[in-house]
Amino acid sequence: MKRAPVPGAGRAPDRGRQGRAAPAALISRVDLARGALLRGLTRLPATVQRALSGMPPVRLDGLELHHESQLMIALAARVGGPPIESLSPAEAREETVRRALAVRGPQPALSRVEALEIPGRCGPIGARLYAPDPEPGGTGLLVYLHGGGWVIGNLETCESICRFLVRESGAAVLAVDYRLAPEHRFPAAVEDAVAALAYAAERAQYLGADPARIAVGGDSAGANLATVAAQAARAGDAPQPVFQLLIYPVCDLSEKRRSYHLFSEGFLLTEAEMDWFRDHYLPEPGARRDPRVSPLLAGDLSGLAPAYIATAGFDPLRDEGEEYARRLSQAGVVVALRRHEGLLHGYANLTAVGRGSREAMLEAAAALRMGLARRAA
Repeated sequence: MKRAPVPGAGRAPDRGRQGRAAPAALISRVDLARGALLRGLTRLPATVQRALSGMPPVRLDGLELHHESQLMIALAARVGGPPIESLSPAEAREETVRRALAVRGPQPALSRVEALEIPGRCGPIGARLYAPDPEPGGTGLLVYLHGGGWVIGNLETCESICRFLVRESGAAVLAVDYRLAPEHRFPAAVEDAVAALAYAAERAQYLGADPARIAVGGDSAGANLATVAAQAARAGDAPQPVFQLLIYPVCDLSEKRRSYHLFSEGFLLTEAEMDWFRDHYLPEPGARRDPRVSPLLAGDLSGLAPAYIATAGFDPLRDEGEEYARRLSQAGVVVALRRHEGLLHGYANLTAVGRGSREAMLEAAAALRMGLARRAA
């Protein structure tokens, strides 16, 4: 299917969608204090952090959990809080924003931060542009799709990631507030991701971007949408990106691999939580084998943009992300696979908290910078 022209979009005020509360209504002084405490504790020596966790070093599958990750797990258990899968979608969204704001720390100032609306198939899609100082001919630009299992997450939960990537890569980032399930089940989020990629290319000049240097990426479920958008672009639904930035992607909802069972609970993201996300996202079980849900099942992966795929060693999603990287490589796609052995799912949001998380995201930013050095033919 060939893409249709995307009309220009105007500026729009940031506003909540799908019943999301404003951030100020969610964060408390207690939450902020806990975040500051965590940032302080993770600056202590590794031996002290392990002692504070109350556990010996955690070793599993030949890997050792990073001392910062171990401390975060211990503190999360002590602070408590309801499991995401025990909440309604609306409650889970509020809880997720609260947690994200508590740990994000001070945010770097940028030359341009602007709320936008992207024309979508079923109405405008909220977005936010984060841009560095302008460059002659335009900067590279990353279309970023946030994580959250297609059910939770928004522009607030990925703000720290976007600002970090802009500052460390020199590229602009267009964060997309795609529609969430269960109000908007599959394929709504896929449609919004493809629309955002098309918009970025067609409105590149307004965004201060070089239309020949546009990438797509995301974390977790957002990385899933990025892979699907890249596959759709190859089919002609949007201009092809020059690079994919995929951070612990969901690649196959039809099968649970070994890492699902190894890390099913006790490592922040749980198997029960992933099941909750899946069941809210998909209209029926048969959709699990749709390549737009499980991009690993696509028959042909040739001709896709080069990709950087990062996985976390202690993550249920680890094995499917690494299998997707192997499939891309076998199809002739240039791919760099990096396993951050001691880290947990969600490290992209923790650059202000843990050195290990920060180092992992510095690597991702460097990969983005290198990926955007290449221009589309």
